[in-house]
Amino acid sequence: MRQITNPANPEAIRDRIERQIAPPRVAALRALCRDVAEAGGRALLVGGCIRDAALGYPLRDLDVEVFGVAPHRLRALLGARCSAEVVGRHFPVLRLHGLAIDVSVPRRPSGAAAGAPDFAAGADPGATPAEAALRRDFTVDAIGLDPLTGEVVDPSGGLADLSARRLRHVSERFDEDPLRVLRAMQLVARFDLVVAEATRERCRALSPRGVPRERIFGEWRRLVLEGVRPSQGLQFLRDADWLRHFPELLALVGCPQDPAWHPEGDVWIHTLHCMDAFARARSADTLDDLVVGLAVLCHDFGKPATTRTENGRVTSKGHEALGAELTERFLGRMTDERALILEVAVLVAAHLAPAQLHRSGAGDAAIRRLSRRVGRIDRLVRVAAADHAGRPPLEEPFAAGAWLLARAGALEVVSAAPRPLVLGRHLIAEGLSPGPSFGPLLRACYEAQLAGAFAGEAEGVAYLRRLLAKPATPATPE
Repeated sequence: MRQITNPANPEAIRDRIERQIAPPRVAALRALCRDVAEAGGRALLVGGCIRDAALGYPLRDLDVEVFGVAPHRLRALLGARCSAEVVGRHFPVLRLHGLAIDVSVPRRPSGAAAGAPDFAAGADPGATPAEAALRRDFTVDAIGLDPLTGEVVDPSGGLADLSARRLRHVSERFDEDPLRVLRAMQLVARFDLVVAEATRERCRALSPRGVPRERIFGEWRRLVLEGVRPSQGLQFLRDADWLRHFPELLALVGCPQDPAWHPEGDVWIHTLHCMDAFARARSADTLDDLVVGLAVLCHDFGKPATTRTENGRVTSKGHEALGAELTERFLGRMTDERALILEVAVLVAAHLAPAQLHRSGAGDAAIRRLSRRVGRIDRLVRVAAADHAGRPPLEEPFAAGAWLLARAGALEVVSAAPRPLVLGRHLIAEGLSPGPSFGPLLRACYEAQLAGAFAGEAEGVAYLRRLLAKPATPATPE
């Protein structure tokens, strides 16, 4: 975990920011701040960029909040220097093209407009930095820095909270947006923070009812893609009594497992360990990490309903298939990304396959069929590896994963199922007319290909001809 090095030092914060951004961007930022000052206002760097610089984390976008300038006047000032567009339906900001800088103005709590983004909606340019800070969620995100003077504006004690690794709400206005509970979840996981008890109590009283589901899914994405220890964020949800809003996760708590195979404890504890194992092995591919991470989160959703004690052993036969159904239900409440949901669900349904195939010494045909079933064997191995690693103190190497990747690599099916060699054009070339008969013939040829009956197009056509030469099975008389 990254160590905090004197986050309360304003000079260090400004230096870290300026070292990480290119000189033209620094110049553009200062020019923007000067334009605002000449118009009678003040521009501060705010939010995550200050927090991340204080912690020594890499910066991404820069967020600038402008005080004392009306939205229409601000747009004109910015337009004189660069192009900008309004983004963010819930919290509209001006995004400056080519600079990765988002510019906002203080807003009243109910100021965000529904529908298309409106930069002027609910604007309160007369608010002071201290008043605007009270409308933010956590003190660590309510810190401002003046790029012209280097002054740090920290009315809520955010730097002290960073030093103490404490996540604390700014004010009673925290309750205005229940999504902040899930934001706390991902911040805890990303920055190794402990939520203040008073903040946790406020979270317990809130509900996600009415929060747009795409915003909810956005916080889960950040947990999966950026959480250094996702287990901490998930445990915070339990402590804040928010698992009740995610029943598939709540059901894992207290669900027993066989202690010989799972000495770590119940399915909930196992899932926490698995998520941390996944986080330690993230790739550089955002989509791959999202699919794999969600599959790890959901992989044992089927256990609570299938767990039995038989002959003194705890079993959960069939939990994979049921888990896939529950995964679709869980994710379907948060996103319309159907392709993503299905990619996750097939991995949940097959997460035991690497170990099962390795144990049985499966042949090439079984591995080809697995690739057809899941599409990406490399993703499946990552899910299974995290599952295998989530059983401390057991630390055996995941031999099944290495074995399956080697076998799949030899068959060229690591990242995609085999491409069908016999296609509709081959059937047409044999004199057949497109119609209902094509489907069964193509499926039969593909099954034969997976089984190893042929390995090239010419061999596949020969197989097709033999198939067509077979006499049709006579219909059974009624």
